[in-house]
Amino acid sequence: MALQVHLEGEQSMVFNEHDILERVAVDERTSQTMLTKFFQMNNKDGHAKDLKCLYKDFPQHFVWNATHRIWEPRQRRSTIGRLTAVHSTQGEKYYLRMLLMHVKGPMSYESLKHIGSRTASTFREVAEILGLLKTDDSAEQCLLEVVSFQMPYTLRHLFALILVHVVPPNPILLWQKFEPYLSEDIFKDKSLSPEQTRLKVLQLIDSYQQYMGKHLADFKIPVPNTDDFSIQRDTQEIEAELDIKVSTEDIASVALLNAHQRFVYIKIINSIDNDIPGAFFIDGSGGTGKTFLYKALLATVRSKGEIALATVSCGIAASILPGGRTAHSQFKIPIDENNDSGCNVNKQSNSARLIKQARLIIWDEATMAKKYAIECFDKLLRDIMDSDTVFGGKVVVFGGDFCQTIPVVVKGYKEDYISASLVKSYVWNHLEKLHLVENMRAYLDKPFSEFLLSLGNGTLPCFDDSRIVLPHHLTMAFVDDQSSLFALINSVFPDLTAFGLHSLHTINRAILTTKNDFVYEINNLLMTQFPGIEHRYLSYDETIDQSKQAEHEDFLHSLESRSLPTHELILKVNSPIILLRNLNPREGLCNETRLICLGVAPNVIHALITVGNHTGKQVFLPKISLQCSNSNIYIVPFKRTQFPIRLCFAMTINKTQGQTLDFVGLYLKEPVFGHGQLYVALSRAKTANDVRVLVKPSLDE
Repeated sequence: MALQVHLEGEQSMVFNEHDILERVAVDERTSQTMLTKFFQMNNKDGHAKDLKCLYKDFPQHFVWNATHRIWEPRQRRSTIGRLTAVHSTQGEKYYLRMLLMHVKGPMSYESLKHIGSRTASTFREVAEILGLLKTDDSAEQCLLEVVSFQMPYTLRHLFALILVHVVPPNPILLWQKFEPYLSEDIFKDKSLSPEQTRLKVLQLIDSYQQYMGKHLADFKIPVPNTDDFSIQRDTQEIEAELDIKVSTEDIASVALLNAHQRFVYIKIINSIDNDIPGAFFIDGSGGTGKTFLYKALLATVRSKGEIALATVSCGIAASILPGGRTAHSQFKIPIDENNDSGCNVNKQSNSARLIKQARLIIWDEATMAKKYAIECFDKLLRDIMDSDTVFGGKVVVFGGDFCQTIPVVVKGYKEDYISASLVKSYVWNHLEKLHLVENMRAYLDKPFSEFLLSLGNGTLPCFDDSRIVLPHHLTMAFVDDQSSLFALINSVFPDLTAFGLHSLHTINRAILTTKNDFVYEINNLLMTQFPGIEHRYLSYDETIDQSKQAEHEDFLHSLESRSLPTHELILKVNSPIILLRNLNPREGLCNETRLICLGVAPNVIHALITVGNHTGKQVFLPKISLQCSNSNIYIVPFKRTQFPIRLCFAMTINKTQGQTLDFVGLYLKEPVFGHGQLYVALSRAKTANDVRVLVKPSLDE
């Protein structure tokens, strides 16, 4: 059903040519339209007030009687509403339509201009406040909202992040306006002159940006032309690595290594101490202590004042290792595998000097990396080290779990539990394979550990060629979709109010499932049960080709992608969230980092990191412009400006690789893709008592 959109008093009116116009003009019935009656229904009709729905959803519950010009309760099947198209050149009418697409249950034109305690003068202003339009002062508003927290250290990080990811229109003006707040703590040092204070603040911001591949000069912010600043810029990347704190726990972990871990540790450390080139691959199933071993190796090298680089294939695993970064970020590996230029690291750059000085390089989750990425890395090291030896003669340690790799089917040949990318890489035969076999994660539950090992190795008995029978004590009885899902939710989150304390213990629980659609379903369901006030954030979606904006705007809002935030984001204070982009890996803001939402404001989210080496750190997240990494999947390429986060009561199985959870709920509305995916999900837990699996029976069962 096409729904009319018009400004107040500008609706079309139909009358007979012989009617007296004066009477037509004052005839209330003739002047009524679908829109004006929609407002009236929301104001007076009890059913409509309870529904509080969008204009486009109104025809699902009411039918338009064109003769009497009224909405009547619908008796038959529902109808889908579509608002008549309005071009952006039509000004306020265009912004009115935008609001009608997003504001539920408005009672009048005037009510659309009220947002909380604020009253806007135009529909455009309302759209800007709701985030439906991109504004030039969004970066400024974001910083203003954070200034009240009086946290200059965190504010400097946010300022650097905004310059890189938000790209404000006037960075110099932004710096001049917020310099006093950015310098507040350093200004208290009376031994520094105002010029020295400014220099130090600029140095700090520039150092933060370096890890994001930028410098202040890229944003035309003038920096002092001094030797100190130049030297600091040239050495800060190396100094930052040398300054990584080595915890006493990681040093002590060397003495706690089991026999297999100690064998691998001694072999690698001997290669480093004796300057012997070494390329190793540590193969260990989930829970065998690969991360524990990595931390021991990193601590040993760094405690001697030497450089060890910790990299991983996925973002969340990077936050678990001290000083961890993604391999793509550390070595500037191009995302496009058809790119023949190799890693974007100049041989004379600071990054190249850092890599050259590194005594040890670790690359975890290598089984998840693509073949071309590892080969690019090999070529980079050969170039930097001026050596034809594999990996330039450096000591390089790869690690991973082949059991987690989803089976690959190539021309009918099933390569079970083998990473086709890594094994087919020409460097594979040059790696010395080392194995960890003792499951340390599940050492309290040996039968569970043995079950996981059999599942990962593919040795469990199967029926119907591929199905296995899960142990009865892991599963829950399926009754029906709704009640069974609620039972699983209650098992994983028995007390949602516990999140009100933003406990790092309660955040370490999750429901895992196979598809993003199921993740959205569970997260939305849990958010309705979660205590607190809802805060609603709407994205600004824009087509890359601006001439197509008005034509496709509604369609863009409906699009979902696993790499993009949703158009409508509902948050509550203390709700668990997950980051969708590598904003600043050095500060713990990696793709897939889990956080707790501590506070909300129109332009910034205040959050607490809950996993990895940066656990307990408070951060601020701005809205940024994001584009799907694979834009070819959409007919209309577009960008979405939104907070780069999602809820994470539930997650897809693949987002938990490399992590340990206190409690795992596994929701299999559909079968897993392969045994490797099931293995990943179950091996996140320490014991069988920490797992509950809900399987929906297939139709043929």
